[in-house]
Amino acid sequence: MNTQYVQGDCIFTRINKTIKQYEYLTEDIETEVIIIGGGVTGAILGYYFSKSNIDSVILEKSRIGHGSTSITTSLLQYELDSNAMELKSYTSMENIIRSYKLGIKALDEIQEFIDKYGNKCDFKRVDSFLYTSKKLEKKEMEQEYNFRKEAGFHVEFIDEDNNPFLFDVKGGVLGKGGGAEFDPYKFTHHLIEESCKKGLRAYENTEVIDVKYSNDEVAVETVYGYKVKGKIVIVATGYNTGLFTKRAFGTKTTTFNIATKPINNIEDICKDVVFRDNNDPYNYFRTTIDNRLIIGGEDINFIPDIYNEELCSKSYEKLEQRLKNLFPNLNMEIEYRYCGAFASTQDNLGFIGKDHNNSKLWYCLGYGANGILFAILGGMMLSKLYCGEVDSDMNLFKLDRFDH
Repeated sequence: MNTQYVQGDCIFTRINKTIKQYEYLTEDIETEVIIIGGGVTGAILGYYFSKSNIDSVILEKSRIGHGSTSITTSLLQYELDSNAMELKSYTSMENIIRSYKLGIKALDEIQEFIDKYGNKCDFKRVDSFLYTSKKLEKKEMEQEYNFRKEAGFHVEFIDEDNNPFLFDVKGGVLGKGGGAEFDPYKFTHHLIEESCKKGLRAYENTEVIDVKYSNDEVAVETVYGYKVKGKIVIVATGYNTGLFTKRAFGTKTTTFNIATKPINNIEDICKDVVFRDNNDPYNYFRTTIDNRLIIGGEDINFIPDIYNEELCSKSYEKLEQRLKNLFPNLNMEIEYRYCGAFASTQDNLGFIGKDHNNSKLWYCLGYGANGILFAILGGMMLSKLYCGEVDSDMNLFKLDRFDH
């Protein structure tokens, strides 16, 4: 992640003291798997590979858990960015159902990690709520509800007659246990901490500047001239893939977030739910363990120069107004404003797998709003693949699915 594409006061790196500083690479080393990127995706890969006793190294160009990881709201939902009916022109209904189920599987995996190693990242499993406040869109919400119900998901339909929330809802789908929230910075560090006990090595301030492939190995060179040799390299750098391919995998946008100061009784109001509206661009909001509200969205076409203060201010103002419209009686004050680059795809899924022209170059790119859940799936699938087991669900995330 290019940190120049992250701007402002990111709540999770501000409220947390530096948990641990990792060394930078000062010698040539060898491993089996070289993971490029020390954000949440790289940490997840490190966890699954070390869990399978595969020797792995993480190389992060700046600091562990900064970059894209610091701007995610970590509002996790099994559903995708777009509703099922909007996606059917890009993929099949079977694929949409499968990806929803995989989202739940990934949520369960995180729950399992927390249950085993303790909750060091303020993790909480919650319901997820997709809703509209426009009468015209109620039918769309009913279609989404029926689609999920028929597919066996535990959902409830919410409208004006049974709305438990303080804000206006004309129609909405409540996915029971279909969401989660946590602190992504703490989660990234906890994953790496547990993985290092199993043999993972992690280096920060160690930018990779060159990659060379040969018949039996891959060698990467870092900014200080030290080399790491391995059998494969996995790209976990978000949209910043220029060192490995000329291909643009996703469409880049700039997304904005704001976070309030702590608010009294906010938990009673939000009732253990993460929220997303049906607007375009949509907004999503959640609470934190210390009773703040975080809202994100107002995505715009990617601007390389996100130091454009006027443009950023407008987006932050829209988000603040959105919160005030939702909760007019709450006394809220905005404490953090931040934005960054974000990548998405037509079918809302990321890319997981081997490069078709180079068996030593693998990708785990969690594009779309479900990036963290896709990274979990990538960690599971790629660590299996390394051991010779192909997961059929990788087809959903294959690198060439838009080439036809």
